[in-house]
Amino acid sequence: MTAPITLGTTRSEAAETLSRQIAPSAIPTEQPRWAQSLAKGAAGIALLHIERAHTSAGSWQIAHDWMKAATREEISAANDAGLYFGVPAIAFVLHTARADGTERYGAALPQIDTHVDALAHRRVDLALTRINHGRRPAFAEYDLLHGLTGIGAHLLAHTPDSEALGRILAYLVRLTEPLRAGGHTLPGWWTLHGPDLKTPRGFPGGHANFGMAHGITGPLALLAQAMRAGITVDRHADAIHTICAFLDAWRQDGDTGSWWPQWITLDDLHTGRPSQPGPARPSWCYGTPGIARAQQLAAIATGDIHRRHIAEHALAASLADPAQLSQLVDTSLCHGWAGLYQTALRAARDALSPLISERLPYLTEMLIHHATAAPCQAAGLLEGRAGTALALHTAARAEPPNSGWDTCLMIN
Repeated sequence: MTAPITLGTTRSEAAETLSRQIAPSAIPTEQPRWAQSLAKGAAGIALLHIERAHTSAGSWQIAHDWMKAATREEISAANDAGLYFGVPAIAFVLHTARADGTERYGAALPQIDTHVDALAHRRVDLALTRINHGRRPAFAEYDLLHGLTGIGAHLLAHTPDSEALGRILAYLVRLTEPLRAGGHTLPGWWTLHGPDLKTPRGFPGGHANFGMAHGITGPLALLAQAMRAGITVDRHADAIHTICAFLDAWRQDGDTGSWWPQWITLDDLHTGRPSQPGPARPSWCYGTPGIARAQQLAAIATGDIHRRHIAEHALAASLADPAQLSQLVDTSLCHGWAGLYQTALRAARDALSPLISERLPYLTEMLIHHATAAPCQAAGLLEGRAGTALALHTAARAEPPNSGWDTCLMIN
């Protein structure tokens, strides 16, 4: 059991306390893959200290110490490397250090960027071969955490002229095309495994995932962000509309607002209704906030005011529903109060009404309260104190991050 901590009375004091608790001495030297993990390891913790250094709340030396910890072992460029592990993770973090225009890590970045480009091309080739052979994907092929969407998010933010980005976007367009396999014609992103990468009882025939972390709303957000940046490929808008139509078909409109299931199965397809009885916890990774933010971005990119209203009202409703909020059990970015706050902040800045903005003070209060009562045990970004501290740091400044660190959540 983790003992309560005293975070201080202000958001900046809370962020400072959590940041200081994550000491380099906590690095598990017996876990080399941990170092280059954006989700759990030194790379994600470096992101915290880079953001703090950019705003003069922390020192560049501390940020550099964490970058050295993240790169102490050979960096993986294997085919399982993605935004949250290996060379794309390291490239992402190094580029955030240059967000103010200062040429930090200039000697290392060109080589690292070359490896990221080569990895992206290689993974696109593998994905297209899979499509051409009529096989279904694993969500690690395309998702934000492990797949091509995550690599694309990094390229769009930091090297948008990359040929590799164009190939990733074109692949995502192909991904939205129906695929016939195993006697079924299903969405191209339908996987044969369950949400935990296995095929347990309850997932015969696989599933279609809706979540921002592992599902189709991650690709939707990337396609939308690219379009907003003026970067498009053939049938780009068609792919956005295909995903949005799928989300429309499965939107559930209840007394407390609209929501979407975390995933659907073949049984759900046959009945036309999700087996999920009601909205899940309002999280970034799988809940209404992440799914709604992706649709808000798509609506802005395509000029769809109606969809924008639906997405924003769904998100605002999830922030005001005690039954949904009661399902949050930690302060993490992935599925806790920190991710909810960061997603709501980004959505509020684009929203047509003040409904989301009006909930931000309450979310901040609850984030500090829960971080004080039951702090995350882990140190890392997605499910640990680094992510909580980053959200608190954002809340203290009441403006988007200087480093653009939340690009890795695709909510920026």
